[in-house]
Amino acid sequence: MGNRRLFWRIVDKIESLINQGEFSAGSRLPPERELAEMFDVSRPTIREAIIALEVRGRVEVKTGSGVYVVEQKNASIKSKEISAFELTQARALIEGEIAALAAQSITEEELEQLNKTLIAMEKGLYVEQADREFHEIISRATRNKALEFAVSNLWDLRLTNPQIVADYSSVCKNNNECVMDEHTAIYTALKSHDANAARSAMHKHFNRLINALFDAVESRALEEIKRKNNEKRGLYSLDGLVNKSAH
Repeated sequence: MGNRRLFWRIVDKIESLINQGEFSAGSRLPPERELAEMFDVSRPTIREAIIALEVRGRVEVKTGSGVYVVEQKNASIKSKEISAFELTQARALIEGEIAALAAQSITEEELEQLNKTLIAMEKGLYVEQADREFHEIISRATRNKALEFAVSNLWDLRLTNPQIVADYSSVCKNNNECVMDEHTAIYTALKSHDANAARSAMHKHFNRLINALFDAVESRALEEIKRKNNEKRGLYSLDGLVNKSAH
């Protein structure tokens, strides 16, 4: 779990640098040795990260030349049109069925891997990476590469769309206890190989998230109304005029 989590951390860091324009489309990434020094990890960890980035279509490895960042223009434009609500609903529908399917085929080794992600999340160790790995382990347990690919892409969208990142950040940072309870319920259902319970637990997890997103939107809307009202109050209030005339 530790090594795998480290490798995913490097994937996320390199993707973040690509999204920020530090590594622009068409440019060559620094050599493996430099990347290992940059992120203070071993060269094998960098190799694993590069393989994952290539599978995701973020880089292209050209033998004898280097690793190049792949152009993402069209995908980026489309992803910006997707809201946090749309993403969460899609994840709920897809991952609910994935959980039900995985309940029938998940192995003891995969259950142990899931449990380790729960321990990491409970301790607050790389929570986002552990959360992603939890969901991706379940997708792999389906033995369906297309479903595994779908979950990975949905997570990429979750981490690269600026508005979705902001919306999720506003509801996830203060709900660790809820997240732990929900992930534990999913794990328990999978361990019992109960497909219906696994689907239900996954749906409950995302339903809470959708409701939390609505609460956050309402809160921001109320704050905006309050701000505008305060501006109008300052503009039209007679208090200032009354005080001036009194003097």
